[in-house]
Amino acid sequence: MRDQPKSDDLLDWYDRHARVMPWRTSPQDRAAGVMPDPYRVWLSEIMLQQTTVAAVRDYFNRFTARWPTVQDLAAAADEDVMAEWAGLGYYARARNLLKCARVVADEMQGQFPADYDDLLTLPGVGPYTAGAVSSIAFDRVATVVDGNVERVMARLFDVHTPLPAAKPELTELAAKMTPAKRPGDYAQAVMDLGATICTPRNPACGICPWRAPCMARKMGTAAELPKKTPRKPKPIRHGVVYIARRIDGAYLLERRPDSGLLGGMLGWPGSEWHEDAAPAHTAPIRAEWKTINAEARHTFTHFHLRLTVKTALVPMDRTITSGFFVETEDFSPTDLPTAMRKAFDLIAKA
Repeated sequence: MRDQPKSDDLLDWYDRHARVMPWRTSPQDRAAGVMPDPYRVWLSEIMLQQTTVAAVRDYFNRFTARWPTVQDLAAAADEDVMAEWAGLGYYARARNLLKCARVVADEMQGQFPADYDDLLTLPGVGPYTAGAVSSIAFDRVATVVDGNVERVMARLFDVHTPLPAAKPELTELAAKMTPAKRPGDYAQAVMDLGATICTPRNPACGICPWRAPCMARKMGTAAELPKKTPRKPKPIRHGVVYIARRIDGAYLLERRPDSGLLGGMLGWPGSEWHEDAAPAHTAPIRAEWKTINAEARHTFTHFHLRLTVKTALVPMDRTITSGFFVETEDFSPTDLPTAMRKAFDLIAKA
């Protein structure tokens, strides 16, 4: 009979090797009764969706310095939050972040619920985030499954079903492994193991606390797991953006509709994005437009974007058909989403 993986072995490893993160309470502090702030746990988990820890740290620190409580965030202006979020991507998360903060602040007296099912009722909170907040912030038994956990479970139990079809099986295995003792620390321990030891390439099996019971290590299949169904090539969409600068230095911008991609974000006026070619469109202001001899290129989850960039210098009294001018002192390229900032970078280099 093979060795069975034990949660205690992983927790012992975590006590010695837990990563230090600004939103995390150390296992030693938790053992002393210091529990993490649910607001900080929730905020970090929303930010970390499809994003790396390295990318999130600075954003998290800026957010919590500016809005230290959920009530502070709930009272923030939408445009301020969207500007701070710029560059993190997946902008629907930022819109739902505000919606959720306002529900918690206005309807729950600023207190996040501890129960998994109650957390699922909040805007923007899905099964992963609900499990993470319930487990990490409140030490409730909940299954937390991200990409790291899927990889660890696939290797630990030698699961060869390709993702995403394997998700239910891997989630069930993760649920069976979750202990009643220290479930919050355990959830973070599995994610740390996947991020630092059981990595996608060249896993450090020799120092893994689950080395002995790992079936993939025994079978020599760790490097090929988890298997994934090949993805279809991403389509390419095309568009045009207009970057107009007034002679006093002000830039012509627009705020995109709340719904849809980059919803609620600042951006340059322009066309819709289509796979064949940019559709017929009208410039936002009459001007002698010059086309930059380079495309602004950006990749979203489901497609690649190629933007033709047109630029012009316009007089003070020129009528605009869409958008609004932002004075030089109020404009910062960092307030733009990455795709729009790439277009700005092109004219800055031209």
